[in-house]
Amino acid sequence: MNNWSIGVIGGGKMGVGIAQLFATKGYPVTVIYVGNDEERNDSAKNMCANLTFLAENGVVDAGEIDAILARVAYTEDIQAIANADIVFECVVENLAVKQDLFQKLDGICGPDTILASNTSAISITEIASKSTHKNRIIGTHYWNPPYLIPLVEVIRTEQVSDSTVERTFEILNAAGKHPVLVKKDVPGFLANRLQHALFREAISIVEHGIASPKDVDEAIKYGFGMRVGISAPFEVMDMCGLDLTESIHSYLFPHIEDAHEAQPLLKQNISEGRLGFKSQGRGFVDWSQQEMDDAVKNLNVQLIQVAKALNRL
Repeated sequence: MNNWSIGVIGGGKMGVGIAQLFATKGYPVTVIYVGNDEERNDSAKNMCANLTFLAENGVVDAGEIDAILARVAYTEDIQAIANADIVFECVVENLAVKQDLFQKLDGICGPDTILASNTSAISITEIASKSTHKNRIIGTHYWNPPYLIPLVEVIRTEQVSDSTVERTFEILNAAGKHPVLVKKDVPGFLANRLQHALFREAISIVEHGIASPKDVDEAIKYGFGMRVGISAPFEVMDMCGLDLTESIHSYLFPHIEDAHEAQPLLKQNISEGRLGFKSQGRGFVDWSQQEMDDAVKNLNVQLIQVAKALNRL
């Protein structure tokens, strides 16, 4: 095993999750605090809670938790990651903040350090625009929680080198992740484009009175959603026949939502203060506190069950 040194900028949920992932695989990790006092107080505690949960669900050995935690160092001194093999940025989704941070990292880190952004939406090319060595700046979009969801989208820019891409894949594979290559730095990268296309149609179905939010969710969870993790779109289309796919698309596509901005039903809920869990459970549907608690608790438990069933842990 290569003894890669890992740097993480930001001690919030994603930063802690990525640090935990690499520490669990045996790599030394340095987390750079950039947030508020709450982040400084909670990062190590949250990682310990994550690991305890994973131990309770048979993902890690409880006897290894102390050793995993000991592999992670926390500091405010950004110079501490100057010689890291790769640095994962996990700070606020603000272009100017990220641009300034990468410019600073580009001046601090050694020439062989890969600088990777975990942004879920902002152009990697724009993030790198103030930096000099754009050949080593790349996107690595993890999905939450990063220690359970295998996918990492690796986003190329026109300036990034083949060597940076290859080394990034090597490091992610060694950590047990499943990286996929996004060949162009486009809005939404890959998976969010797919996910939000589904969200758009789901909102449209409710907006036009075709089905309720509950039935839309159940149609997915109890229908094609069960097979998506096993047989995804191109496999399904090849299996059923491209001629049949073309026939369905020719008939169906004129009737599918083609909105180019956030839809009225979504905006209406927001204007009424219905924001979902963050507004006492008032969203597209109304959730009791118990229902919200159960949904949050069950999500990771069921993710573990699915990952074990599919041999993806």
